[in-house]
Amino acid sequence: MKVVNDLLGYDNLKIVQNSDWFSFSLDSVLLPNFVTLNKDVKNILDLGTGNAPIPMILSTLTHAHIYGIEIQKDVYEMGKESIDINDLTSQIQLINDDMKKLDKYFEANFFDVIVCNPPYFKLEELSKKNDDEHKTIARHEEKITLSEIVAIAKKYLDNNGVFAMIHRSDRLIEIIEEMRKNNIEPKKIQLIYPKKNTNSNMVLIEGRKNGKPGLIIKEPLIIHNENGEYLDEINKLFFRR
Repeated sequence: MKVVNDLLGYDNLKIVQNSDWFSFSLDSVLLPNFVTLNKDVKNILDLGTGNAPIPMILSTLTHAHIYGIEIQKDVYEMGKESIDINDLTSQIQLINDDMKKLDKYFEANFFDVIVCNPPYFKLEELSKKNDDEHKTIARHEEKITLSEIVAIAKKYLDNNGVFAMIHRSDRLIEIIEEMRKNNIEPKKIQLIYPKKNTNSNMVLIEGRKNGKPGLIIKEPLIIHNENGEYLDEINKLFFRR
């Protein structure tokens, strides 16, 4: 069922969702708050933008022009409706297409920043596959693989441009290998933990195209306290004014 919800605690931002498919998650909040942005950033791309929570959050952090590409038409349409509702059409533009066809819309080296909250599971992990097609495409590498995503980032990033993503911790080595294979040098990593004294299950990682070696590992990000409530640091991201 399609509903219009508040985009967490962001002032006056609404998001159109279908709760039967999926709703945007904490991942979509952590990534835009992690990626490095500066005043010189002019063009940002969100690969696999879904219903556009990341572009909308980015719009509160930068004046850059933000593009999002989404392959699923009905999900794209919810994102476009969200952009219209929030009067963000002058800053955010969504594209309904396969990200492998970006050359129809942009020249190589066009973007200063590219972000991605990708499908986390390889297609052969069938035991975790969802019956719902929308969830399958969002969570499994059915339409795009990690290797293909990083290669796309390399092609469309300007020299020294930033690529940032959130992914599963158990694929961190693979991510680093793919980034370096595509001349994107890892520059910043933050491991995410569900609670204190647990293993990390997610990771935020950022690299620069043709960047110099030099990696910063940020302090761990712990999401919940022992009662399952968000820690203050997380609440500040959810309810930032």
